[in-house]
Amino acid sequence: MQNKTRIESIESAVLDVLEAVGEDPTREGLVGTPNRVARMYGELLSGYNVDPTELLNGALFDVEHEQMVIVTNIEFQSLCEHHMLPFTGLAHVAYVPDNKVVGLSKIPRIVDMYARRLQIQERMTKQIAETVSTLVEPLGVGVILTGSHMCSTIRGVRKQHSLMTTNSMAGSLRSDSLLRSEFLTQIQIDKQ
Repeated sequence: MQNKTRIESIESAVLDVLEAVGEDPTREGLVGTPNRVARMYGELLSGYNVDPTELLNGALFDVEHEQMVIVTNIEFQSLCEHHMLPFTGLAHVAYVPDNKVVGLSKIPRIVDMYARRLQIQERMTKQIAETVSTLVEPLGVGVILTGSHMCSTIRGVRKQHSLMTTNSMAGSLRSDSLLRSEFLTQIQIDKQ
């Protein structure tokens, strides 16, 4: 479906929702709402249009570096696929290079690519880890996400301060408890 057709389809659906809840979509505050919502979804769900290989854009470098590379406190915003409500949080990504390192901006871009889809946090965590593993071919990879989900803070159980933490560890970060501990310690240090 072309972008213009998608926007028009979403606008029509939002118009239907406004009418279904008893609103007047022609009143001043709502006149542009269907278009704004359609453009918002275009932005928040833009991750479907990203090819992970193209995302790398040649930023994989042959470097003799054997120590873990850690990128912490990567902010993300996503939409829960169950209620289409936002969940936000921090991603922490580590990998142990096998003589290849990736450009620093690529790790947050990978996080954003998966965050900008209808998601569940568990899947997103695994997708980030698998993509780093596939693109960088490290000896190990670890991903930890901590998120606050509006589907449980503003509706349902309404627990304002609850956080969900998920992780995915592979290779040396899964098998080597000291390496994994170093990753977890660095996350705590970077929170300060």
